[in-house]
Amino acid sequence: MTEQVSASAPQVAEDVLLARAYLSRVAEAPAVALAGFVAEVGPVEAAQRVQEGRVSEAVAGETGARRVVQRAAADLDAAAAVGARLITPEHPEWPQWPFAAFALTGQRELAPPLALWVRGPGLLAELCEQAVAVVGARAATSYGAHVAGDFSAGLADRGFTVVSGAAIGIDGAAHRGALAVEGPTVAVLACGVDRAYPAAHQMLLARIATSGLVVSEYPPGSVPGRHRFLVRNRLIAGMAAGTVVVEAGLRSGAQRTAADASALGRLVLAVPGPVTSGLSAGCHRLLREGALLVTRTEEVLEAVGRLGLDLADPLGSSDSRPTDGLDPIAAVVHDALPARAHRDTRWLAMEAGVPIGAVRVALVDLERRGLVEHCDGRWRRPRGEQP
Repeated sequence: MTEQVSASAPQVAEDVLLARAYLSRVAEAPAVALAGFVAEVGPVEAAQRVQEGRVSEAVAGETGARRVVQRAAADLDAAAAVGARLITPEHPEWPQWPFAAFALTGQRELAPPLALWVRGPGLLAELCEQAVAVVGARAATSYGAHVAGDFSAGLADRGFTVVSGAAIGIDGAAHRGALAVEGPTVAVLACGVDRAYPAAHQMLLARIATSGLVVSEYPPGSVPGRHRFLVRNRLIAGMAAGTVVVEAGLRSGAQRTAADASALGRLVLAVPGPVTSGLSAGCHRLLREGALLVTRTEEVLEAVGRLGLDLADPLGSSDSRPTDGLDPIAAVVHDALPARAHRDTRWLAMEAGVPIGAVRVALVDLERRGLVEHCDGRWRRPRGEQP
């Protein structure tokens, strides 16, 4: 191994790194038996016993076809050559809490990853602290692409990581939305991080790798396969606090991501669309099955954000009014103020129906806010303010 590769993960012992790199190649994810075996005996001993064939029938079934492939050092070198590195559960960059849910489901298809190959300056554990997955159809409509980009820009602008799969359509729009506001985004691939798939997104993946992270559990050189797209969807769901499905058919990868998110105990959110659109049929079914309906970024933030913060404006408007926050009496006094004529406090008390002392207190607050004008002991609304 080169010095550059050894420096790629200084907090992890080299034998552990080599063992995890070997295991990530010999087993096709998700490898539930191998993951359990590694958790039991540790990665170094597990790798040695897999190489020698001294494993259970279940582990042998997952590793037997490739156990003689010895490419760990070469894979680490290949990763370093494209600016990538291997992170493992022993590394502080590993998202321990988000990934803990994999072991709790008991579902074979949701087995935890053995290691992850990552390319980019981002730290995965930090990026997963506040993350939302935005996924959907490849054959997206202009409506879906607009919504995905708008949601993602809003989320990234508030410091949330946008996680998606870098596919054509909704995924690409989600990544571009985050990048447009220079926000964090993570692309999870179904092939090696040294490959650009789809080829049309070569420049997009390069931009993501410059500021965020490109992630895969498949070693360098691995080619995409249909089953790998379905398998990687569990990682997209697992990295995020919630998964937003923007557009999806009744049978789609986005539906699988939503199912994985639900199984992992994460929120599933869906965007409604035209009832005549087949690309919204999957979203509508998710909504009928209990997904949370969202129509704008603020509603997503309210669902996945910190408790008591990131609350959505129920009126759907981000525009504040000068009278927001007035107490009830001040609001009534403000309503009573004439737009053109000046009136004294006695007149305002009768018009508002409140005691004159309360009117005087309210006028002090209104004047401080610039909501009244005073002239010769009389009051009126500021010029230009509508009654």
